[in-house]
Amino acid sequence: MGRRPARCYRYWGGKPYPKSRYNRGVPDAKIRIYDAGKKKALVNEFPTCVHIVSMEKEQISSEALEAGRIAANKYLIKTVGKEAFHMRVRVHPWHVNRINKMLSCAGADRLQTGMRGAFGKPQGKVARVKIGSILVSVRVKDGNENKACEAFRRAKMKFPGRQKILVSKKYGFTRIDRPEYERLDAEGKLVSDGSNVKVIRERGPLSRLALFRH
Repeated sequence: MGRRPARCYRYWGGKPYPKSRYNRGVPDAKIRIYDAGKKKALVNEFPTCVHIVSMEKEQISSEALEAGRIAANKYLIKTVGKEAFHMRVRVHPWHVNRINKMLSCAGADRLQTGMRGAFGKPQGKVARVKIGSILVSVRVKDGNENKACEAFRRAKMKFPGRQKILVSKKYGFTRIDRPEYERLDAEGKLVSDGSNVKVIRERGPLSRLALFRH
């Protein structure tokens, strides 16, 4: 018996059902890699960021997330090169779907119990997303945002529901707007932290005092 189509599990229903000591025998999620491209690139290498944003409250299967990741990754490697982007899948499938298997062979009516004991067995994993949830993000060099948008257009085809592709106002994967980032960088108030950045605040040791004298 094959996997049920994802439309059977598209909408939220009931409580969260994660893998736990009570919920055993859960198959692994299809998606195992959440970061692709040049993962160790410093924050200033890729200033432009593009997102796929969900426009529906729904469930997206781990199979769909993996298919979208592969489609976007393949296009970006072909067009900009594998060292010229850093893509990250932002949602994780942890909610477990169940299936109440029915027999369809001859004489099944004598073995089946119908809706008696209908709590199903684990079948697969899905990510629960809301309106405005960011599904996938990619950071690229300036000038490559159109290629990133095309890669995400292809990835979007693999997901159910509606999504939007948005070019972020932030600098890379940071939470700082670009003009604000450039101002803080010029003042020496930023410390690189991998793909993110730390802002030196106006508190702490007196050795930092020179930074904040105007």
